[in-house]
Amino acid sequence: MQIAGSSAVVVGGAGGLGEATVRRLHAAGAAVVVADLADDRGRALEKELGVRYMRTDATSEEDVLAAVAEAESLGPLRISVDTHGGPASGGRLIGRDGEPLDLAGFRQTVDIYLTAVFNVLRLTAAAMARHEPCDEDGGRGVVVNTASIAAYEGQIGQLPYAAAKGGVAAMTLVAARDLSPLGIRVVTIAPGTFLTPAYGKAGDQLEAYWGPKVPHPRRMGRSAEYAALVQHLCENDYLNGEVVRLDGALRFPPK
Repeated sequence: MQIAGSSAVVVGGAGGLGEATVRRLHAAGAAVVVADLADDRGRALEKELGVRYMRTDATSEEDVLAAVAEAESLGPLRISVDTHGGPASGGRLIGRDGEPLDLAGFRQTVDIYLTAVFNVLRLTAAAMARHEPCDEDGGRGVVVNTASIAAYEGQIGQLPYAAAKGGVAAMTLVAARDLSPLGIRVVTIAPGTFLTPAYGKAGDQLEAYWGPKVPHPRRMGRSAEYAALVQHLCENDYLNGEVVRLDGALRFPPK
């Protein structure tokens, strides 16, 4: 699939992984909509690159539809990348005080990290389906979601987050099968530990802790490496229904 001439929505596009993806797709010739809640950073990217910023809550049908409409005003929507984050609850299933893990926190985490991904997936895919195929195989576009290696080796205290990210991973093949008759591919990236600007000065401490635990290369991932994979997933039409770990062979220990 050709990136140039397509429009793209990057949900969470003002964050570390998302911003790197916005820059990569923009450089490859896509018309990009940055869909996020970080107004200052989103508008700064809009001013710097000439991309469009849309204030977007990924859990909101109305917001996501508005971002999709904005992208379609720039060209046929062929690319959707979801990197959004948000608050995540945690803690042991039964605490030291004997109390069970909070149900409201679990629901909120699943809503942000799973239900919102489904929301973006369904709405962007519906938009892609309205356009004519863009290649001889009948392809119309690709949806790239973001899980985590916590989907496979969730650590102690990560149950809500691991459950949500596990759900994202599990949706991948089913969604790809559902959308294959329409020529829409679905692929998920499961990152390991990535060093993003959001960590600020704490990033040095995280690098010192996680870097030596990664088999090779012995460091945390970089946002540009995530973005490079997104570009490859867009351009390689035979990648479909797959969850790709991007983790330097890291496997999370129990804690």
